[in-house]
Amino acid sequence: MTLTLAAARRLWQSLPLPVGEGLTGNELRRVEGEFGIRFNPDHRALLTAGMPLGPRWPDWRDGDRETLREWLDEPVEGVLFDVEENGFWWHGWGERPQDTAQTLAQARVGLKAAPSLVPIYGHRFCPSLPMFGLPVLSVVQTDVAIYGQDVVDYLLREFSGAPERPLTIGPVLDVPFWSELT
Repeated sequence: MTLTLAAARRLWQSLPLPVGEGLTGNELRRVEGEFGIRFNPDHRALLTAGMPLGPRWPDWRDGDRETLREWLDEPVEGVLFDVEENGFWWHGWGERPQDTAQTLAQARVGLKAAPSLVPIYGHRFCPSLPMFGLPVLSVVQTDVAIYGQDVVDYLLREFSGAPERPLTIGPVLDVPFWSELT
């Protein structure tokens, strides 16, 4: 389902969260160019409708650029940590090299094929794919969980104060590599 700008505005108004002015098209393009990312269409609609305020929300307008870069790098760096320290290896990267430096290099190359993850809140991320209806993923190293069928479901689940919603509302779209870790 497509998240429209009007629906995104209604969603922000329905949640007990401080929300500031949304990002303009120029601001979104600047952020995407600066960080080499693309907001998925739902994430883009939310940020256009309003930008949530607070320390666990990325401040794409005025936030510290180094902090935002680290936040964007966090999912890949977490996987690489598990490769080096915990013996993680994904079958799609081929045979695991014996040498640690080669192992990390091969994993890093393999991770470039995975969609980037863009922070939405804390360690919750939206896939950077040009599709509506993508899940929100909680990512801590290789511990990946689905926290919402899509951004609307995630925000309602996490912030509405309503009783917990079942995650089986409908099919959850697959996110290459990341979905295999759930």
